[in-house]
Amino acid sequence: MAETQAEELDDLPPSAKLVFKVLEYNGPLTQKGIVQESMLSARTVRYALERLEGIDVVDEDVYFADARQNLYRLTEPGQEFTGDDRDASCTAD
Repeated sequence: MAETQAEELDDLPPSAKLVFKVLEYNGPLTQKGIVQESMLSARTVRYALERLEGIDVVDEDVYFADARQNLYRLTEPGQEFTGDDRDASCTAD
């Protein structure tokens, strides 16, 4: 499953990859936090999050500090995407 997600991540636009990396490095963030960290526009971040949610890489939760916002996190925080994940899975015999 991780191999499929890695392949799907490769096909995403650069903005979605950047949002993925921001969440990977910083942990769970609100959309506003992602905008600040990535320096992308709010509209671009929304689109990137939609794309990432579409391939089940990002989960959306309620942000309890402010219920008007959502908290976004990677679905598998223990796995980092390096681009070499496909090679590692092929060598395990």
